[in-house]
Amino acid sequence: MRKMCMMRCLLLASLMSLSSLAWSADAAGVQSELLLKTQQSWDGKTYPAYPAGQPEVTLLRITIPPHTALDWHQHPIINVGYMLAGTLVVENQVDGSTKTLHAGDPLPELVGTVHRGTNPGDEPATILVFYAGVVGSPLSTK
Repeated sequence: MRKMCMMRCLLLASLMSLSSLAWSADAAGVQSELLLKTQQSWDGKTYPAYPAGQPEVTLLRITIPPHTALDWHQHPIINVGYMLAGTLVVENQVDGSTKTLHAGDPLPELVGTVHRGTNPGDEPATILVFYAGVVGSPLSTK
């Protein structure tokens, strides 16, 4: 009985400690903002299942000069972008649809669909792109 009471007290003390840590983090001004949570790319297509194998993640910062269009390409793996600066227009070659992005916008990128990005502005467009694949997967193909 005494052992059970001690375990309960220890559990209660641990929970109180964790809640005070969470409170102190909030009191310190730490913030978390959900920018994107999706199972679909920007064109509404459901993402494919992850391939089997050793997971590998890649993070790129891509800067596109003003008035520049990227080559048409496709991604064999799931990726998501976050616009840091400028404007980017993403074009779907298959159906002609487009999506315009500005600083602060997330982009659930197309997978297996030919597309490109174009910077129509007078300033560089900078986007962070996070790729989630397996070792040996290319990030994009032409």
